[in-house]
Amino acid sequence: MHAKLYATNIQGDSIMSNPGSGAIITTNPDPPIDLTENYSLRTPTTLGLTWSQAPFIGGAVIDDYRVSIAVLGGTFSVLESGLLTPDYKAVGLTSGVIYQFKVQSRNSYDYSSYSETITLLCAFKPEAPAAPVTSR
Repeated sequence: MHAKLYATNIQGDSIMSNPGSGAIITTNPDPPIDLTENYSLRTPTTLGLTWSQAPFIGGAVIDDYRVSIAVLGGTFSVLESGLLTPDYKAVGLTSGVIYQFKVQSRNSYDYSSYSETITLLCAFKPEAPAAPVTSR
């Protein structure tokens, strides 16, 4: 059973409204949370990221995610969009450079604001040197 509603002010009550259609009001989702490095993907030129969907998704399912990147202190630009899972592998980076990443989620309404920023040095522990050889 749908309830009919009316408005009231100092002039009295309005006429009864028709029942609503059950529409859901959508808005921007909250930004992704828990942005962290997926260390198992790290190489000298690769960094892995993972994050969680925020509890409030704006009344609609999350369609995809967008990752933005900047060199430390630089301007952010979109690195990848249309990601269907809450993880990303950034490849082709420059070893020894400090990068910053942030993520947005998108539902049918629009994108969220940005997640917190994560700052990562693109580097990897060096390989062990070859065993020394002695000669006489």
